[in-house]
Amino acid sequence: MILAMLGLIDAALVASLIVMVMISGYENFVSRFDEGEQEVSFLGKLDAGSLKIKVASSIVAISSIHLLQIFLNAAQYDNAKLMWFTLIHLAFVVSAVMLGFLERLMSKNKTVAKD
Repeated sequence: MILAMLGLIDAALVASLIVMVMISGYENFVSRFDEGEQEVSFLGKLDAGSLKIKVASSIVAISSIHLLQIFLNAAQYDNAKLMWFTLIHLAFVVSAVMLGFLERLMSKNKTVAKD
């Protein structure tokens, strides 16, 4: 039952990631949404840098759920596969942290340039 729940959470995260990228891509590259009565909170606030960070953090969350599913079924995998799954997840984590660090540096540079 826990594995089924993790699968549903994983599917929900993937679906929300797809919707977020579609809406943000449309707004950034095609046209702005009109300000109406029903307003989505992240519209107009996502630039390319923040979108990259949100996508990277979603990938890390999806990867961690998948890794948890693998660890719950660890008897089905040998140690080499477990090691590779863990290393791939750590690569996702490190890349997300580096993207966040670079975005922070770029935002500091933008504020210094404005002053």
